[in-house]
Amino acid sequence: MSRQTDLQEIQRLTEDAAIDARKLLIQADNLQPGTLQKMLEALCGSFEDTALQLRRLCEQQSPGTGGYKRGPALRPLEVVGSVERIGIDWLHIRINTLLPHCRFQPPTWLTETLVELLDAYEACGGQLPHFKSALLVIEEYSDVDGRHIFDQDNKGWKAVSNAIKGRVIPDDDQYTLSVALLSTRSCQNVCHVTVLDMKDAPDFFSARAGDYSVTGLY
Repeated sequence: MSRQTDLQEIQRLTEDAAIDARKLLIQADNLQPGTLQKMLEALCGSFEDTALQLRRLCEQQSPGTGGYKRGPALRPLEVVGSVERIGIDWLHIRINTLLPHCRFQPPTWLTETLVELLDAYEACGGQLPHFKSALLVIEEYSDVDGRHIFDQDNKGWKAVSNAIKGRVIPDDDQYTLSVALLSTRSCQNVCHVTVLDMKDAPDFFSARAGDYSVTGLY
């Protein structure tokens, strides 16, 4: 697409998001909680789609290192999260936020964020492990009370499996990837993602429980 076409698409998405915001503003005081939640999720989706399209356009038009001299080309990744290898060749991803709600639509922005983190890790010389059969452990550290909206079955954990599919695991079917969703009370409000070989599951949970005298798994 041409630059004009790309920018017209950004303008369309922005205008659609603004229309959704105006509708919500007009109706907000008269909406039932469930309807309000659904409209808020739709509004978030509109802005997320706009941000993702704009990010792709920025990357396409980037002049590379030493570009426009307006500061760093990429935001510091530590603000978003980090990637490392821990334990017995396990992949650990720290996300500096909690899993988003996904009752109404998948959290595409989280998949995009994780893909960027993995790309940056490899660009810096890191090598991603590859497992034929893996366990995906997602553990949230949170001090938020009353997260009934974010029950385990409402959390956007599929965004994580979508990000690692084809890179760390061949597929995310039930025989290739097993999933464990854990929650721990903490003041950190972060999410730890660990991908490991299925046969290492006993070692992981033993290390997590402190059986190996490990002071901090993450």
